[in-house]
Amino acid sequence: MKTYRGTCHCGAIRFEIEAEIDHVRACDCSICRRRGALIYRVPAEAFRLLTPAEDLHVYRWGSMTGADYICPTCGIMPFRQPSHPTAVERAAGARPFDGWAINTRCLIDFDPGSVPVRHIAGSRL
Repeated sequence: MKTYRGTCHCGAIRFEIEAEIDHVRACDCSICRRRGALIYRVPAEAFRLLTPAEDLHVYRWGSMTGADYICPTCGIMPFRQPSHPTAVERAAGARPFDGWAINTRCLIDFDPGSVPVRHIAGSRL
């Protein structure tokens, strides 16, 4: 496992993950498509927030079960907690995930272009 450090654009939000990043995910749902994040999921125990949680802005939408953590200064979303799958999503094969979805574009010394992209059809779930 490798330790990656990450930040938002201005550096106010800092975090670390332990991971062997072998792909990134590009979802085509409306929010992910507009955001342009390339995501890698890590289990909860592989994520360490180094900034006080109260310093982050939380954005929720839809089912209100997911949370996007956004820097209130620069507006970047370095990580999120994915939403719980709806009944339709579960029927389509989506499984619950209790970890963190990391915006790999916010990782220091990691090139998201160095690994394959898995395209996720979030707009169809």
